[in-house]
Amino acid sequence: MKIGYEFAPLVKDEITHTQLVRYAGASGDFNPIHTVVPIAEEAGLGGVIAHGLLIMGFIGQAIDQWFAVEDLAKFSARFKVMTRPGEKITVQGYIVDETENRWICKAEAVNEAGEVKVQAKFEVFKK
Repeated sequence: MKIGYEFAPLVKDEITHTQLVRYAGASGDFNPIHTVVPIAEEAGLGGVIAHGLLIMGFIGQAIDQWFAVEDLAKFSARFKVMTRPGEKITVQGYIVDETENRWICKAEAVNEAGEVKVQAKFEVFKK
């Protein structure tokens, strides 16, 4: 691998309201803006929004497909734009730099319109 190398993208199915309810139960995050449409609308969101950590988890799933988990040295993420039911998310990643013993990488979760939902930086040990 070399700088600029692009990993195989991870393409997720369309996000559903049911998925958000299930994620709320699994994560313990029962904030109603993620599951109750009238409350999310009352909050000015125009409907429910996906949990940011769900979308970040998609990036984690992609990294797990690209590298062995024990090789992950660093990970950070930034939330950029809300995600809504009906959107399809693709995680893209690539190598941006390297040190003697690590690959320095970036990944992003984007919808079909190209909106970046979450950006991540991560480092993995070279083998």
